[in-house]
Amino acid sequence: WATAVEIARLIQIPSAMEVDSFANNRVNMIRFLIPEGSVLADMKVADVGGAFKGSFLICVIERNHEIIIPSGDVVLKKGDNISVIMPLAEVDKMCKEVGIHTRNIKNVMIAGGGTMSYYLAKILNKANKRVKIIEMNRKRCELLSGLLPKTMIIHGDATDNKLLEEEDLAATDAFVALTGFDEENIMLSLYASSQSKAKLITKVNKIAFENVINSLNLGSLIQPKMLTAEIILQYVRAMQNSMGSSNIETLYKIAADKAEALEFRVKEGSPILGIPLEKLKLIDNLLVACINRGGTIITPRGKDTVEAGDTVIVVTTHTGLNDLTDILR
Repeated sequence: WATAVEIARLIQIPSAMEVDSFANNRVNMIRFLIPEGSVLADMKVADVGGAFKGSFLICVIERNHEIIIPSGDVVLKKGDNISVIMPLAEVDKMCKEVGIHTRNIKNVMIAGGGTMSYYLAKILNKANKRVKIIEMNRKRCELLSGLLPKTMIIHGDATDNKLLEEEDLAATDAFVALTGFDEENIMLSLYASSQSKAKLITKVNKIAFENVINSLNLGSLIQPKMLTAEIILQYVRAMQNSMGSSNIETLYKIAADKAEALEFRVKEGSPILGIPLEKLKLIDNLLVACINRGGTIITPRGKDTVEAGDTVIVVTTHTGLNDLTDILR
């Protein structure tokens, strides 16, 4: 279910490579690639806010396997992957302004009819997307047909080029490879990229050969084991600090596991309450990215403070933070 929700987010934000949600989905961190010709290229991070209206905070830059938690003086480059905190409602407008290609996804083709495909189709049907699932097992097709009356179920082999052509792969808006075999998913996505302009989403279970996989045109990579590990890690670290001054509510491994985005709930008695952020001695390579105060989302500035009851999102290359006070030197 968690993986299906993750894929659905990516389909609903076609220009995004990755979407992580915090504060009960009020805050979203969205990963984009800066393309050739984008006005963001060669722009200082400090100048981005003035160039575009709306809430727009760059939290992480991935450049040639280097992870940067940016200061205002860092200059963006074409080819950078940037993780940005911004409202979902502003994504399309921002993409148009900065030159990131996007289009509305109306129809989705899914290779493989497993449990994940079932949950994904249910979510997409509710969002009024036209969904087509290709599945080899006839009995599974019959079951899915009964469970998903709004989804077209195709009995066939998704690796059959002729079948994909007959089902109009070239015209599909999104192609999701969810078979039970990593190699098959990779080949299907590579083939889909050669035949269409569809948004690609590829499920990969094994983490081996990550550098090779990342170099291929597979679109957004989905790794269910990593998503499960994040949930378990979030729970374990929250339990480790149940007596502390803040608890981890949400945790994501980002930037190829080289950074973390964490959401802490702040309790009474925390030693950082009421102190302006500019006066806190924060560790290096850390950004206080957002404060959620009773549903009001605050993009932090130096004068802002953390108060009891807030949830605070931090992004850092330091792994293993358990309490909000760990952000201090």
